[in-house]
Amino acid sequence: MTDGHRQSLWTLLRELDASGDAEFPRDFDRTATRERFGELVARIDAEFGRSCLDEQDVQEAAYHGRIIVPVAATASADFITVLVSNFGDLALITLGNPDSYDEEETEYLLDATDLGRITGILDGLGYRTVPEHLLWADYDGVLDLRSHATCWLDRFFFWT
Repeated sequence: MTDGHRQSLWTLLRELDASGDAEFPRDFDRTATRERFGELVARIDAEFGRSCLDEQDVQEAAYHGRIIVPVAATASADFITVLVSNFGDLALITLGNPDSYDEEETEYLLDATDLGRITGILDGLGYRTVPEHLLWADYDGVLDLRSHATCWLDRFFFWT
């Protein structure tokens, strides 16, 4: 990732955070989000040739849904998790569960072809993929979430 792309992502995260909304942005459209997430699940299922585990409309969380691509369907060393945030069309691709592997381990164990297939689907549906390791940075945003959100991953994908 280039420094310019990294800076652009930080600018986006800070703009989304500045809205002051914890669980959903003010312009959140649950129906459209649900429909697009359903299309994402269908495309990932088709791409990997099997049904993936999915959940959506998660309560009291800043993410809308999660998709788990089973390890048997991938060339990667573990299952792959895709999380879709309620904010800014953000999406996260991680090996195993979030925070299971550090950046170096992920680079080695997450098959580049698997990553490219998922990234291509996300891009095609207008999601913005944010690298997990970038979101591990300490949360220093505008909301008073310090007792619950310790990092930017918490802010946009977990606790509200």
